[in-house]
Amino acid sequence: MTASDPQQRDRDVFTLVYAIFTAGLCSIIYELLIATAVVYFRGDSVFYFSLTIGLYMAAMGAGAYLSKFLRRDLIERMIAAEILLGLLGGLSAPLIYLAYLNDAAFIPVYSALTLIIGLLIGLETPLLTRILETYDGLRVGIAHVLSLDYLGALAATVAFPLLLLPLFGTFRTSLLFGLINMSIAGLLAWRFGPRLPAGRRPHYRRAAWGATLLIIAGLASAHWLLALWNQSAYSDRIVHAERTRFQEVVLTRHRNDLRLYLNGALQFSAIDEYRYHEALIHLPMARLAASRPGPWRVLVLGGGDGLAVRELLRYTQIARIDLIDLDERVLELARENPHIRALNGDSLRDKRAHVQVGDAMSYLNARGQLYDLIVADLPDPSSTDVARLYSDAFHHLVKANLAPGGVFVTQATSPFYARAAFWTIHNTVRSVFGSAIPYHLNVPSFGEWGFVMAGGAEVEWTSLTWPGLRYLRPEMATGLLTFGGDIDDPGDLGISTIDRPTVLERYQSGWRYWSD
Repeated sequence: MTASDPQQRDRDVFTLVYAIFTAGLCSIIYELLIATAVVYFRGDSVFYFSLTIGLYMAAMGAGAYLSKFLRRDLIERMIAAEILLGLLGGLSAPLIYLAYLNDAAFIPVYSALTLIIGLLIGLETPLLTRILETYDGLRVGIAHVLSLDYLGALAATVAFPLLLLPLFGTFRTSLLFGLINMSIAGLLAWRFGPRLPAGRRPHYRRAAWGATLLIIAGLASAHWLLALWNQSAYSDRIVHAERTRFQEVVLTRHRNDLRLYLNGALQFSAIDEYRYHEALIHLPMARLAASRPGPWRVLVLGGGDGLAVRELLRYTQIARIDLIDLDERVLELARENPHIRALNGDSLRDKRAHVQVGDAMSYLNARGQLYDLIVADLPDPSSTDVARLYSDAFHHLVKANLAPGGVFVTQATSPFYARAAFWTIHNTVRSVFGSAIPYHLNVPSFGEWGFVMAGGAEVEWTSLTWPGLRYLRPEMATGLLTFGGDIDDPGDLGISTIDRPTVLERYQSGWRYWSD
C-alpha cells in the first residue's frame, strides 16, 4: 500500500492525517449530540450522559477488538466504515427526535444508535493506525493517530457548547457533522481509489454519493422537518419554536389557551396560570406585610415569563424587583412576543422591574444588597443542575440575602404526583430557616401543586383583602395550608444536599410512577 513516489507518499499521509483529526472531531460530537438530545427529552443529565458514555466506550472497545479480524483491504474497510458512520452519525439526532414521538421506541433507538456508532468509531483508530504504520512505522503511526485524534476531540468539546449548539442546535449539528464525516470517506476514496479493485469502486462511489445527498437533503429541509416534528409533538398550533443555548422553547396557542413548553415540559397555561402565580406571590407577600412595612425590594429567581413579576407589581410598596433568569431568549420572548406580553401585562417593561441574565446560585453567592422577599420560581428538580437549586446550600445562600423579617418562597412541585420530593424540599427549607410553611392548590393544567415559604410574621388571613385577584380569596388560605392524608408529610425523608441531591431521585420516581 505504501507509495514509492515521495510526493505521492506525502499526499497519502496528509489524507490520513486529515482523516484522523476529523474522525476524532466527529466521534466526540456524536457522543455529545446523542447524550444532549436524550437529556433534552428525558432530563436526568447525569444518568443519561453516564449511560451514553458507558455504552459508547463499551461499543468502541468491541469495535477495536473486532478490528483484529480485518487482515486485508484496510482502506476499503475504512471507506465503508466512514460511509456508514457519516450516515448514522448525521441522522442520529433526527432519529432520536423521531423516536421521541413513540415512547416505546425511544430507548431502543437511542441505545442502538449509541452502540452502532460507538462500534464504528472503535474500528477507526486501529484501522487508521495500521494504515499509517505502512508509511511511518508503528511507533510514529500510533503517536500520530492518538495525538491527532485527541486534538480533534478537544476541538469538538470546545466548539459544541460554545458554537455549535447556540448556532445550529442538535438537529442541524448532527447533519452537519454527518457531512464532515462523509468528507473522510470521499477523500479516502478519491486518494486511494485507483489502488482499489476496479469492480468495487463504483459501489463505494454510489454509496458515498447516496449518503451525502441524503444528509444534504436533511440539512436543506431541516427547518421544515423541525416544524413538522414540533407540530406532531404538540397538540396545539405552534406560534413560536426555537432551540436556545439551554433548551427547546415552544409556544403554542389554542383559542385563549397560550402554553409555554421548555424541553417539552409545560411551564404555564394561560387558562389557569393565574392560580399558580397568585398563590406563589400573595401568600408570602401577606407574611412580609405583617412583618415589616415597605418600601420593599424583591428578588425573583427564574420566572423569566414575567408572570410572577406581574403579580408583584400590584404592590405599590415594592420599590424594585430584580429578576434573574438563565436563558436570555426566554426573557426576550417575554418582553417582545405579543402573546406573552398580553398575558404578563408587559411586566418586564415596567420601570420597577430590572432583568438580568445569569445563574440563580451564582447571583446569590455574589452577596449583593439584601431583599425583603425572594421568590424561587424555578423549574422542577428533574436534573442535577436544577436539583442543586433545591439543596440546603442554595437555601443558605437565600437566607444570607434576606433582610431581617424577610420572606422566602419556592415552588415545590406536586405534593400528589411527587409527594416525597415536595416534602424533601419542605424539610430542606426548614433545616435552614428553622421553620417552613407548606401550602398547595389545584392548578388544572398541572394538577395539585405545592409551595414552601419561610420567614415573615403570622397572618390573620380572614382580615386580608386581595382586590383584583382572579382566584385567591382570604378565606381560602386555611384550606391551602391544610394537607389531606394522601399528600401529607410521610416523615423520615431528610433533606437534599449538593453532594446527595435526594430530591432528584424522589422527583423522578414520583413522576415515573404516574407516567408508566
